Amino acid sequence: MRKIIQYTGKPLCLLLLLSFVLLDLSIHSAKAGMIGTEAVIEARAAEASRERVADFLERDDVRRALVKQGVDPVEASKRVEALTDAEVNRLARELEQLPAGAGINTIVGAAVFVFLVLLVTDILGFTEVFPFVKPVN
Repeated sequence: MRKIIQYTGKPLCLLLLLSFVLLDLSIHSAKAGMIGTEAVIEARAAEASRERVADFLERDDVRRALVKQGVDPVEASKRVEALTDAEVNRLARELEQLPAGAGINTIVGAAVFVFLVLLVTDILGFTEVFPFVKPVN
């Protein structure tokens, strides 16, 4: 038994020493540092903005409008979760600045614009959208 230890002892010690050295090299030490007040405030602001946007998307009228436009509300929520903090903050600010019902003016304006464009193209004979319009020859 002594001869076995005598022959394998030195290589075994070297192997053990090498494994300890390699183990020590693979572990990185943690670096602690002060977290600034601004970083904490920005993180909380981003969380609050995400909650505001998520609450907005959970409203029934918003869900109906999304479905009406062909957008899956679940997919919209997933995309909002994927936004960066800056994008979510900007979106939340825009939601806060919009007065209630302000989006309807944009929708009505866009509908009138599309109607006028189609009407003019019908009059010029490029399209045949409205049957009551006689094209100019």
